[in-house]
Amino acid sequence: MINLEKITGLVHLYLQEVVQAGDVAVDATAGNGNDTLFLAHRVGENGKVYAFDIQEQALKITEQKLKEAGVAERAVFILDSHEKVLKYVRVPIKAAVFNLGYLPGGDKSIVTKPSTTITGLAECYKLLLPGGIITVTVYVGHAGGEEERMVIEEFSQKIPDREGYVIKHEFLNRPQTYPKLYIIGKRRSTVENSPSEKNS
Repeated sequence: MINLEKITGLVHLYLQEVVQAGDVAVDATAGNGNDTLFLAHRVGENGKVYAFDIQEQALKITEQKLKEAGVAERAVFILDSHEKVLKYVRVPIKAAVFNLGYLPGGDKSIVTKPSTTITGLAECYKLLLPGGIITVTVYVGHAGGEEERMVIEEFSQKIPDREGYVIKHEFLNRPQTYPKLYIIGKRRSTVENSPSEKNS
């Protein structure tokens, strides 16, 4: 059951609506493997998940988690930065997940960086199919987190409305340091859904 009291629950709710069997998805920050596992279940036997992380420890944890679930063959584990996604992923994707910050339980000095994050985000957006989404969870409570939020919002605001959309989620009754969630999607058609959202 999806827990909507957490940002991760909202992420999985969106992914559940978009990612189907046979799709290709990217987990740009494998971390402890929870998002990779969720995506592996969604894409099914004929789909594929590309899981990136710069820490070998994270990829080992993720691969083991998928092996225990019997779905490891659905994923490709890549020890590299998500800014190099186009080096490894050469097919259109239905979704990408960015869970920024540091590895939970790991070295807190190793964090995602605004420059590599925005490059990876831009490259994933190029690969994104119409109807696809990118989820970006930003942790502003650590050094560099607020800067990361700012560059993501700057990137998002440049997406033409007729081409895509951006939704921001935040909990209003929690501290400002609580994570923010951005959903960046490509419209299924550039002519549907006018800005007024009026129905004929």
